[in-house]
Amino acid sequence: MTIGISTISPLASLIFGILILLFPQFLNYFVAIYLIIIGLVGLGIFGV
Repeated sequence: MTIGISTISPLASLIFGILILLFPQFLNYFVAIYLIIIGLVGLGIFGV
């Protein structure tokens, strides 16, 4: 199985969505981490 941006994005969204439901006070941190990870993967810096 090949793991790429098309696999990581929905998986990351699911994980961060669950974390936001459990810890809503950390919403800003979860969104920032998600955007950084997706940006790095999109640029090819964080090769997955």
